[in-house]
Amino acid sequence: MKTSTLIAIALLAAASAAAQPGNPAAMRPMTGGMTGIPTAEGKLPGALQEVGIKQNLDAQLPLDVSLVDMTGQRRPFRSFLRGKPVVLAFVYYECRMLCNLTINGMIRALNAIPNLTPGDDFDIVAVSFDPSETPAMATRKLEEFQTRYRRGGIERGTQLLTGTAQDVKRLADAAGFHYEWDEHTKQWAHSSGLILLTPEGKVSKYYYGVEFSARDLRLGLVEASQGRIGSPVDQLLLFCYHYDPATGKYGATVMTVLRIAAGLTVASIIAFWIVCYFQNKRRKNHHGERIATVS
Repeated sequence: MKTSTLIAIALLAAASAAAQPGNPAAMRPMTGGMTGIPTAEGKLPGALQEVGIKQNLDAQLPLDVSLVDMTGQRRPFRSFLRGKPVVLAFVYYECRMLCNLTINGMIRALNAIPNLTPGDDFDIVAVSFDPSETPAMATRKLEEFQTRYRRGGIERGTQLLTGTAQDVKRLADAAGFHYEWDEHTKQWAHSSGLILLTPEGKVSKYYYGVEFSARDLRLGLVEASQGRIGSPVDQLLLFCYHYDPATGKYGATVMTVLRIAAGLTVASIIAFWIVCYFQNKRRKNHHGERIATVS
């Protein structure tokens, strides 16, 4: 595919995105399900006010944190980093409310990214923050991943982990994911979202809510991989889009699009002038040859 065609595709995509209404996602604690009874002032009581996702962009997650894989083996977090970007989700496997929505939203987005494959281009790591959960529960949850992922083979790039309360909290705190046990409802109060890691285990991006844009997730994976995955079109889209930490989304960089458009305009004018110049020169040469022939 020619460079001019790739640039045109990027410009059309950027213009289309800029014309669509945004979906603001304010940076605030988002708690799912029942998370306690609010006080008279309308605030959550006590420690529940700390529940949410607080951005720690570029933070290095602790690689020595010990977690348990689906076989029951205890391993350091670094062993789950395989030189690929990682989609990290803090959930608990027996949750049938917000965690399920988060996981289903993630898989729907992955189903819409046909050119990137779990296990080949990136990995998925889910960590349960419920210390009572077991590797057997994680294995059962993986079966749901396999059922919902349409292209098959998601298990090759997926690790569902458990661990002690102290180890998981240490990892979650470093990632900015804060949760609490609510004694009133006997449930976990937590937010919903995905955290994208670089192959070295640094926080790259946050995606909030339970529905995730396939385009945003794909661009985040390409960017986190430092260009090692993705197509030339993805690279051009990254040039036209920038990540907005406040919303967890990619938006068109208007000045970049305008610069590209201006550059293409100038290039078109120059190309037109060059074509006209050689056409005129060819006509003059042809006219001179005809005069010489007549003579």
